[in-house]
Amino acid sequence: MQKRILGKNGLEVSALGLGCMGLSFGYGPATNKQDAIALIRAAYDEGVTFFDSAEAYGPYDNELLLGEALQPFRKNVVIATKFGFKNGVPTQGTDSRPQTIRTVTEAALVRLNTDVIDLLYQHRVDPDVPVEDVAGTVKDLIAEGKVRHFGMSEAGVQSIRRAHAVQPVTALQSEYSLWWREPEKEIIPTLEELGIGFVPFSPLGKGFLTGKIDGNTTFDKTDFRNVVPRFSEENRIANQALVEVLGTIAAQLRATPAQIALAWLLAQKPWIVPIPGTTKLHRLHENLGGASITLSTSDLAAINAALATIEVQGARYPAQLQKMVGR
Repeated sequence: MQKRILGKNGLEVSALGLGCMGLSFGYGPATNKQDAIALIRAAYDEGVTFFDSAEAYGPYDNELLLGEALQPFRKNVVIATKFGFKNGVPTQGTDSRPQTIRTVTEAALVRLNTDVIDLLYQHRVDPDVPVEDVAGTVKDLIAEGKVRHFGMSEAGVQSIRRAHAVQPVTALQSEYSLWWREPEKEIIPTLEELGIGFVPFSPLGKGFLTGKIDGNTTFDKTDFRNVVPRFSEENRIANQALVEVLGTIAAQLRATPAQIALAWLLAQKPWIVPIPGTTKLHRLHENLGGASITLSTSDLAAINAALATIEVQGARYPAQLQKMVGR
């Protein structure tokens, strides 16, 4: 798989990473441990060198899983994880106090079975802690050799600028896909100006862009899509038009909708590295195939023209989660 560079300090990663959250958290029951390890190692065998986790995914379970799965080839991969929620639980609110960052980082090093975290993100901006203090704490951790690069997740433009002035931000992780293009307005131009890489999560619209979800789909009771307005039955039916257009384009290019959605993201900027997640080996193979598809200028124009006629229905987050983004 081709490589890409995040940020100005030369963090090289595979063009597609693996978002590991769904193996432990968010989308129903956790995947069987051995199956999850097999999937992570299969991703590595197919060229993935960028693996994304967080304290909050479990909490803790995902980091433990990743630490075990990647141990045989730790030196060949880039591990990203995150701090920023009280006790690692998003519903308890944010906590990016300097001492908390240090405590979480030390614990994450143990769980990940490593002596350094390649990319450490602030999971959400904490309104009660100056972002300069957050960036300064990570700067110290970098100086101590415990962290290599600083990242932010779902941060707004002003927070990014303030943090970057203290410690260069290597990457911003936020949602971006064919059905959530809000970052194009302010975020992407700011990242380009400052030389910060972009790591889109949910590049397949939390599964919707695969074409495998419709108005009749039911989710496990622990699946967080149950509370996402965009995934209400009414909105899933309304948003089928987007999937139908994507399916038509994919058929013309002899690819799957998921592959086109990922190829479209890769075509936007050379410093964009999507991190699709999956719990299924055949979906992993399908997703990684998107990295080998090159969309022509006319392909991209056709996709943009087709999608311009469709207005996606429903908010991407419930109100309480939406308050945590864009700070």
